[in-house]
Amino acid sequence: MELARSGIATPRASVYRSGSDVAARGIPVRIAHVCLSCFYIDGYAYQENELVRQHVQDGHQVMVIASTESFGADRCLTYVEPSSYQGRDGAPVTRLPYRRLLPHKLMRKLRMHPGVRELLQQFRPEVILFHGLCGWELHAVARYKRENPDVRLYVDSHEDAHNSARSFLSRVLLHKLYYSWIIRRCRRSFDKILCVSLETMDFVRQSYGVPASDLEFFPLGGRVFDDPEYDVRRDRGRQAAGVDTGQVMLLQTGKMGRRKKLLESLRAFSCTPGSHLRLVLAGSLDEDIRIEAQRLIASDERVRFLGWKDTDELNDLLCAADVYVQPGTQSATMQMSLCARCPVILDAVPSHVPFLDGNGWSVSDSRDLARAFMEVASDPAALGVKAGRSLEIARRLLDYRTLAARLTRAA
Repeated sequence: MELARSGIATPRASVYRSGSDVAARGIPVRIAHVCLSCFYIDGYAYQENELVRQHVQDGHQVMVIASTESFGADRCLTYVEPSSYQGRDGAPVTRLPYRRLLPHKLMRKLRMHPGVRELLQQFRPEVILFHGLCGWELHAVARYKRENPDVRLYVDSHEDAHNSARSFLSRVLLHKLYYSWIIRRCRRSFDKILCVSLETMDFVRQSYGVPASDLEFFPLGGRVFDDPEYDVRRDRGRQAAGVDTGQVMLLQTGKMGRRKKLLESLRAFSCTPGSHLRLVLAGSLDEDIRIEAQRLIASDERVRFLGWKDTDELNDLLCAADVYVQPGTQSATMQMSLCARCPVILDAVPSHVPFLDGNGWSVSDSRDLARAFMEVASDPAALGVKAGRSLEIARRLLDYRTLAARLTRAA
């Protein structure tokens, strides 16, 4: 362990060897990432972007087939024009329109697109990753697999009880009837269904009747930085956040509304004594909490609100942080924080179990959150050990270099 400029021991990782070291020595393959059941947003840090980016860096031939769902300048969901172009993640992208059989609003739920099979036939992929288990075009990739049985076809699933089938119509009409029918028809063509969490595995078994033997745990990941890059990012992130040497930086990020429990974090932090503590917020405030959140932020000079940050800036802040705070709904940034060697404070849900092992706190309510903040404040020296445990978990489960290589080794 080396003492970081904050005075907290941080783990070193210079002996680490990634899964991409293995992939780079292999034979390049053609990989199609099909993003028709989820959005694909160029240049972001979602799983779709990271896997595409890593496969390009590993020397594979990659193409992206995407819907027209994206984010606008205001970072809200929007729909762009169909097009083909060179994507910011390094691979060519073809965005397909929705079929015009029914109104656009309904077709967005049915997820029907023209020309998928033709694009696959032109590109001739040896590996296909269909992002998102729910969509009509599973028929197209399943048919391509039947015509080309040596192709490896993976389908990933992000669905769970927290973010899917939350209304009666969605649960019964879409998931129980429509999506489940598609999955039953196509499942024999899948090599594996890759589930991003334990709760996703439960949801896929219970909602779609998929046996456990067809499922594989394939978590959202992040980048594990080597020591020199980590040190540079840590220094840069702490300067950007205005956090001085010897201060303990807690970080909460994302589009923050009631379900993210930012207000609970601010209230618990305000009751935690310690001039050495800093709570840094990066992201945006939803309207349902904006006024109260701004009042709480202004009432504590130890809180810094930095606004929205791009992927690179966010990684700097994660490396800079001494604790990552996520007491509310799940976010892919949590996995990124472990890769950035952060101890974590996480909501007590089953999907967080694989990521908590001596490296942080599991919190069920505001009292748990307040106790976690008090422990951080009273014993900063213990954070170095927890940071080392987070790095071990990230190496084992979360490095996108390793996750990307898992998809190509069997090809």
